[in-house]
Amino acid sequence: MADSGGDCPRHKGFGHHATYHVPVQRQHLETPARRYRMIRLIREFELRALDLVESGEIVGGIHPYIGQEAVAVGVCAALRADDLITSTHRGHGHVLAKGADPARMLAELAGRDTGLNRGRGGSMHAADVSLGILGANGIVGASAPISVGAAWAAHHAGTGQVVVTFFGDGALNQGVLLEAMNLAALWRLPVLFVCENNGYATTMPIGGAVAGTVVGRAQAFGIPAVQVDGMDVEAVLSAADQAVTLARGGGGPSFLECVTYRFEGHHTMEKQYRLDYRTEAEIDRWRQRDPLTLAGAALSAVARDEIDAEIDELLTDAVLFALGSPHPDPAGALDYLYASGLRGRAGWSA
Repeated sequence: MADSGGDCPRHKGFGHHATYHVPVQRQHLETPARRYRMIRLIREFELRALDLVESGEIVGGIHPYIGQEAVAVGVCAALRADDLITSTHRGHGHVLAKGADPARMLAELAGRDTGLNRGRGGSMHAADVSLGILGANGIVGASAPISVGAAWAAHHAGTGQVVVTFFGDGALNQGVLLEAMNLAALWRLPVLFVCENNGYATTMPIGGAVAGTVVGRAQAFGIPAVQVDGMDVEAVLSAADQAVTLARGGGGPSFLECVTYRFEGHHTMEKQYRLDYRTEAEIDRWRQRDPLTLAGAALSAVARDEIDAEIDELLTDAVLFALGSPHPDPAGALDYLYASGLRGRAGWSA
């Protein structure tokens, strides 16, 4: 870690008194080794975050992504750097897989001024527009219309960008998601709807909440939809690549149901409440298909060890960076409440 002071472009305006982490180079995820590296990064990031929740450095808790990493990595591996994503309350994996700096992401979770959003977004609202990350969203299903709007803008601007919206099975009955799919289909927009079906909406099993099938929701709008193994990063990448290619070529939206599983609770508060809705046997069965193990099988033990050591060092530095960063100045509490620099469409006037 180097003290880059106020001259570091990525951290400009954070103040000269902080020590900043050297930015991580964007990972394009084009090889099995890089995909394994990203899965390992997300897994270890979440474990460090859990430690910081336990110690009180992250206030309010988090929704861990542990077990679902193959979905974020497989989908983002199919994207260009200028493509866009929207995320969910369980969004750390999406944000990291799209290329966010883990040190700044961890600082955001800890509410520090060096975070991606100056410590104001936290776990459920992290964003980095420069990387195409339009933001996580704490409202179930609410990122879908944002993605459709972004896809509409990209379509009319002719940028060739594709927009991905991630959501869980708990969003399948949200009207706003269905409305978003309807418009995307009507206007043939370049959107990929990715349902991370981990089997539970908080504690409600999907069988008690969703009539019909998951892919049937999209097929009703004429959207091509497939179910894939969400624990296998290569299977997710293959399906996402086809959908992204279709969208970029003007073929309209697609829908992926990624069948996956979260190894941790819905939220870190779950341990405190001691909720009992899953059996240890069920969790153990899913752990037999850990996406980290499956992805690592494509590499030698030596290669895995080298990557694991690199990630361990990277995240040790990230924790030091986050905890060594200042909290936001209370005098600026009202900053960033309102958008600025907005412009209307051509032909529109106030």
